[in-house]
Amino acid sequence: MRRLMLLRHAKSDWSKPGARDRERKLATRGREAAPRIGTYMARHGLQPDRVLCSTATRTRQTWDLVAGPLTGEPTVVYEDRLYEAGPEAILKVVKETKADTHALLLVGHNPGIHEFAKKLIATGDVEARQRVMEKFPTAALAVIDFALDDWRGLHLHSGRLDRFVAPRMLAAAPD
Repeated sequence: MRRLMLLRHAKSDWSKPGARDRERKLATRGREAAPRIGTYMARHGLQPDRVLCSTATRTRQTWDLVAGPLTGEPTVVYEDRLYEAGPEAILKVVKETKADTHALLLVGHNPGIHEFAKKLIATGDVEARQRVMEKFPTAALAVIDFALDDWRGLHLHSGRLDRFVAPRMLAAAPD
């Protein structure tokens, strides 16, 4: 069994004209949302063994804020190939993950992470799947399980969506 957690970076700051996209930082809303997702992950035992994080500033900041409430210290790899990556490129990076990693968290960007999630999911809660198909908001987390012994065997349309949460959903819910 393998668990892939896909996390889109939190809301970024667009207020600085001419700033390089890769160097955009998180907006206030993003700095508030990311720890909320981290707290949710900690409460629900969603502890990654390994983290693959895009090298963009906003993804690195998102991971740092999500990691705060978590108890473990996963191996973190900052992967340049995840910046502006499409689903096929993301799949290639994930398939390179070592077999001793059972829970992998990938911190990335839209549209790639959204398209990747849509292509992976075959089963799971119908309403949650519909939400994934419609939109992958900033700081949203999709948790997808696979009946695999090794990441090299990962293929499209083979995952079961365990859950899909976004910061706004957590703000509205008591848990």
